[in-house]
Amino acid sequence: MSGTELADLAAWAEDRLPELTEDACGAILARIPFYRDAQVVPVAELRRSVGHNLRFLLAALRDPHAPLDLRAPKDTGRRRAQQSAPLPEVLQAYRVCWATVWDALVAHSRSNRQPTAADALLSGASLIWQLTDEHAIAVTESYRAATAEILLARQQRRSALVEALLTGHPGPEGGPWEAASLLGFPPDSQLVVVAAETRGLAEESLPGIEKQLAGRGVVSGWRLTPALQLGLISLPAESDGSVMTLLQKSATARTGVSPPYRSLSETPRALQLARTALVTVPAGRTEVQVFDSSPLAGMMAMDPREGRRIAHQVLGPVLALPGDDRAVVLDTLDADLDHGGSAEQAGEVLHCHPNTVRYRLRRLQELTGRSLSDPRQASELAAAAYAVRLLPLTTPAVGADNVTARTDRQAQTRS
Repeated sequence: MSGTELADLAAWAEDRLPELTEDACGAILARIPFYRDAQVVPVAELRRSVGHNLRFLLAALRDPHAPLDLRAPKDTGRRRAQQSAPLPEVLQAYRVCWATVWDALVAHSRSNRQPTAADALLSGASLIWQLTDEHAIAVTESYRAATAEILLARQQRRSALVEALLTGHPGPEGGPWEAASLLGFPPDSQLVVVAAETRGLAEESLPGIEKQLAGRGVVSGWRLTPALQLGLISLPAESDGSVMTLLQKSATARTGVSPPYRSLSETPRALQLARTALVTVPAGRTEVQVFDSSPLAGMMAMDPREGRRIAHQVLGPVLALPGDDRAVVLDTLDADLDHGGSAEQAGEVLHCHPNTVRYRLRRLQELTGRSLSDPRQASELAAAAYAVRLLPLTTPAVGADNVTARTDRQAQTRS
């Protein structure tokens, strides 16, 4: 093969670059519907891109010993990724483009009736297709690298928007409604905050949850911290429990969920409630716990210091009991409050006779000086009971082991 003859063919094609560019663009538009639509890649931009890439290809063909310059295909791959053009169609356009050049070179060699030119073209065919492969690989690698960068930037932005809503500080250029809109949350949607304990350092304990929710038409945004995987979920209008079911199936560690709410300004409060619900689950247990929707429970969680003070002031003598006795009295109080003061229903939950429930409640009254039959005193006992249930009480009488033991018993009762 004569390098001069192949270079002459490349020079001939370069002289007709505008014509070859138009032919290639026409073939691309005729064969690939995506480019005909011109919504993503305008025809004028396609024409510029085709001409740019043909120029680089022909330059490499004219001087095959020069270092291969892949700037044009890399630029094209990056640009098409930024435009969200599908990669298969981009590569198909490249094949059409190179086929147009090959057909033109073949037609020129035949028309000249010069055997040496035809031989040079046939001998150089492997070089031409090697060059087209190199260009296609460059397009693909650049496309994928740009796509990864775009996805990472998009995820980082979503994470930042979620953080803005969770902290209540969206930034100087917009409020929480703007942040929610950028995340794609429907206006006036009902929301919940999720706080899941990470399994390892910054390791998701709800792996792939955003994609799973999106597959069911549920919009959400997530942020990963070293200790927690935090999420903000827009509940469907028809709340059928599917979101909770999916969370329960996906969870691999302790997970807390806030009560549903509507005002975006309440998101920081909902985060606190979700985190409080998380710590009520025994350490090491894989469970999704929804925070109690009671206003009293919310008040205790939002002001832990005051909640602990109330717990010790109202239930101090109970908290001073030995571990098992204390758990029995507190569990009975919870069961009575949860079942509207019905000793029969509380007895069913606690697996004991209603009279046993009444005996334990009389003991509670003797210890605290407060009766559940007095509305004001009952509200104090309820507030203190929520504080004990939700908050770690750091006293010699109520240490971490005792709190964990009681939480385990509550979990067994619920199951």
